Amino acid sequence: MSPWQQRPPNASAAGGPGPRGNGTGRAAERGSAVSVAIPLTMMLTGVAGNALAMLLVSRSYRAKGSRRKRSFLLCIGSLALTDMLGQLLTSPIVISVYLSGRPWAAMDPSGRLCDFFGFSMTVFGLCPLLIASAMAVERALAIRAPHWYASHMSPRATERGLAAIWAAGVAFALLPLAGLGRYALQWPGTWCFISTAGGSAFAAAFAALGLLSLVVTGACNLATIEALVSRCRAKAGAAQPGSRWGRIATETLLQLLGIMCVLSACWAPLLVTMLRMVSEHAGPCRAGPRWEPCRECTLPLTAVRLASLNQILDPWVYLLLRRILLRKCRQAAGAVSRCSGTECRDGDRDTDRDRALTLSHEIRRTAA
Repeated sequence: MSPWQQRPPNASAAGGPGPRGNGTGRAAERGSAVSVAIPLTMMLTGVAGNALAMLLVSRSYRAKGSRRKRSFLLCIGSLALTDMLGQLLTSPIVISVYLSGRPWAAMDPSGRLCDFFGFSMTVFGLCPLLIASAMAVERALAIRAPHWYASHMSPRATERGLAAIWAAGVAFALLPLAGLGRYALQWPGTWCFISTAGGSAFAAAFAALGLLSLVVTGACNLATIEALVSRCRAKAGAAQPGSRWGRIATETLLQLLGIMCVLSACWAPLLVTMLRMVSEHAGPCRAGPRWEPCRECTLPLTAVRLASLNQILDPWVYLLLRRILLRKCRQAAGAVSRCSGTECRDGDRDTDRDRALTLSHEIRRTAA
């Protein structure tokens, strides 16, 4: 999902290429190069981050024997793969349309490319939201119902769940083939997405499913945070001073809060904007006969840009920065386990070290 060009492919998107032999044409070419550099850089950044995440997941998956860890790694690997495929399937099309200097209609007279682009945007927009919800549910069950989780959850069950999510996403995106909704060219004429014209039920369903996923993710992460805080308080009651355990858990809690903030900030504007456009029976934003800039068009475009940022941020929020987080947690646990000889005896030092290592292990499990 990378519709990052705000200017139309040429000065006259509906009427063919404009002149390029004068100073104005050269200025337009320079502006084109600058505009294309933005989505190209973001595509390369997103692909690199997701590829690195998949490499780390692959190495960890082969090394870990725990079923719980394998389930988490399957989820994060699937999320990275989904995000990377979404970028690889959509960004090159947008860049090609813009660089060609031709309107979309001239490149895609049949409209099939637009349908494919809209299908890709829908699949690779909805699936990451559903996978994020599944990961939040997995975390909540692991910390709040560990016995049930241990007896019912397995890598095979995780694989079936991920396959069901992908199948549901593809089936939903194919609904326009059955006449339920359609995909339409969007301003500034360089990308396609679900049409909101005429109060589209298809667009409303996409927005509702996305918002439901955000609510489930937020509720499950809050439940996990509450359980982690309660457990840390219980551990702190047996240690002196109690603030030691709070320091160990702080960064884990911040990570869970960060996940909710990033997901909501990236997706809520687009989903809310879609619901508003459906309620107002608003169609594709077009100012006059040409794809010309207009103030009313900037909000949907900005919203979809924020959504496309989520594909870049996902691997960092869920995995890459998590490694740094856990390293700091281990350092905090080690600091808690060390105390000066004037403050505690050797036996107390050993006891504190054992407690710190135990809590650090629990936090690593919860962060997953």
